[in-house]
Amino acid sequence: MDNNDRKIKEKLQQKTWNEIKTNDSWAIFKIMAEFVDGYEKLSKIGPCVSIFGSARTKTTDPYYGLAEEVAFKLTQNGYGVITGGGPGIMEAGNKGAHRGKGTSVGLNIELPFEQHYNPWIDKDKNLEFHYFFVRKVMFVKYSQGFVVMPGGFGTMDELFEAITLIQTNKIGRFPIVLIGTKFWSGLLDWIKNTLIEEGNISEKDLNLFRVVDTADEAIAHINKFYAKYKFKPNF
Repeated sequence: MDNNDRKIKEKLQQKTWNEIKTNDSWAIFKIMAEFVDGYEKLSKIGPCVSIFGSARTKTTDPYYGLAEEVAFKLTQNGYGVITGGGPGIMEAGNKGAHRGKGTSVGLNIELPFEQHYNPWIDKDKNLEFHYFFVRKVMFVKYSQGFVVMPGGFGTMDELFEAITLIQTNKIGRFPIVLIGTKFWSGLLDWIKNTLIEEGNISEKDLNLFRVVDTADEAIAHINKFYAKYKFKPNF
């Protein structure tokens, strides 16, 4: 029996209702503790721009260099940077923010593989989470914008979480920038030719994000957004 089989068996084992209620009750306290710790630490840091992307991106990948450049230029324009705190694109984002002498935050998550702290996070701005949903709340609550690099399921989850919250007016209309036309073109075609054609979203929802290919275009879009509302970084 491999590790996955054991986990499935554990989940399917019969438990009494009292055992389930007890476990759930204790989990609430752990969840509350993560929220309290996140709110207390991030409220002192102030709003930043979140950079999402794959943990599997190699340092030799052009997107790694591009993520580092974006983060560096964000700090030069007055923004701090939040990433998931791990390797790949996240490491590149923190590295660029560190090089720019700006705020470099890492919101790490406990995972059985891939995830580990990168060395470019500010010493007092490295947070660790057990629950994905608590971590996502922190990303959204303390972000002035979202830069989305190529990534996998986790990146897609973070992207559509942000879009959905803006679309449904649960959070403010913050700028979302997708970097890499070639990477995102297939998804955009599906959104246009399937979601819109089927009537599942409105055509105006395409205005909730912008697709670019360079760091300068990404920064310009974010700066234009805040200039329009007469806001400044970390307002």
